[in-house]
Amino acid sequence: MFSDDLFEHADRQIQTKTLPSPAIPIHTSNTHRIMYRLTAYPISPKQATFIGLFAVCFWSSVIGLIRTLSLHMGAVGGAAVMYSLATILLLLIFGKPDLRRFSRNYLFWAGIFFVGCELCLSLSIGYADNARQTVEIGMVNYLWPTFTIIGAVWFNKQPAKWWIAIGFALSFIGIAIVLGGEGGLSPAHIYRNVLANPAGYIMALLDALFWAAYCTLTARVKAQGNAVGFFFFLVSCVLWAKYFAGSYGSLNFDTESVLYALAAASCMGLGYAVWNIGISRGNMTVLAGASYFIPVFSALISSFLLDAPLPTEFWQGAAMVCIGSAVCWLATQKKA
Repeated sequence: MFSDDLFEHADRQIQTKTLPSPAIPIHTSNTHRIMYRLTAYPISPKQATFIGLFAVCFWSSVIGLIRTLSLHMGAVGGAAVMYSLATILLLLIFGKPDLRRFSRNYLFWAGIFFVGCELCLSLSIGYADNARQTVEIGMVNYLWPTFTIIGAVWFNKQPAKWWIAIGFALSFIGIAIVLGGEGGLSPAHIYRNVLANPAGYIMALLDALFWAAYCTLTARVKAQGNAVGFFFFLVSCVLWAKYFAGSYGSLNFDTESVLYALAAASCMGLGYAVWNIGISRGNMTVLAGASYFIPVFSALISSFLLDAPLPTEFWQGAAMVCIGSAVCWLATQKKA
C-alpha cells in the first residue's frame, strides 16, 4: 500500500522528534491506560504490522466458535450476544472512540462495509446446514486476503507484477475445489453443493468483498484512530433489531453457552482491535500476505470443534487458496 520511502520517513520522524505524551484520564484503569497509549501514541509501521499479525491467531478460531455458539443460542441471537460482548470488551480496552478524528464520509462508508461484512459472516455460518458446510462457507470467506491485495493494487495504487492474476486465479480454483467436495473441480458437484444453501455461500462471498473494501478504505484514508468499537456497536444494534423483530425464541444462557459466547467475542474483538492498528499504521500487504495461513488454521480448528472430518479434496483446495493469496502478496513486493 505505502512505499518503503514513506515508512522510512515516518520512522525518522518518530525517532528524531520529541512527541508529547497523550493526555490520559486520571481515573483510567491500568489496562485502559496501556491500550490508550498503544492506540494514541505514534508507533512505527513495523510495530503496527507486528501487532496486526496477532489477528491471524484470533481469527483462526472464529468460524468454529461462531457455529458452536449459534447451535446454543441461534444464528441471530448468538451473533447479537457475541457482538455485544465484543463491543464491551473493545470499550473496556480502548475506551470510547473519538469519532471526531474521522471524517463523516469515512464513518459512513466504513460503517456500511463493516456492518455488511459482520452480518454476512455471522449469518452465513449460523444458517449453515451442517458442520462441513460451515467449514466450506468459512473457506469462501477467506477469499478476503486476495480481494484485499487486489484492492490495494487497484484503488491504492500499490505496485504489482503482472502475475498477480495467477494468484487470483489460484484462489478461485481452490474455492471451486473446496465447493466440489469429493468431486473436486466437477461443475456438477459444485453446482449441487452451492444449490443446497445458495444464500450461505453468497453471503460468505459478500463478506470477503465487504471486508476487503473496509481494509482498502481504512488504509487509503490513513485513519488515525480506532473506530472499530463504534462499528461493533452498530453491528450489535442491527442484530438485536433483527432478533426482536423476528420470532427467534428465548436465548439459552447456560454455562456452556456463556463460555462459547465469551470465547467467540474475545477472539473477534481482540482480532479486530489489533488488525485495525495494523492496517491503519502498518504495511497492509504484509498483513494480507501473512493472513493466508488463516484458512488452514481455521479449517483445522473448526473441524476439531465441530467434529467434521474433511476429505482430501478440501485440503487441496484450502492449500490453493493459501498459495493464491501468497502469490498475490509476492506480486506486490519489491525486489530486495
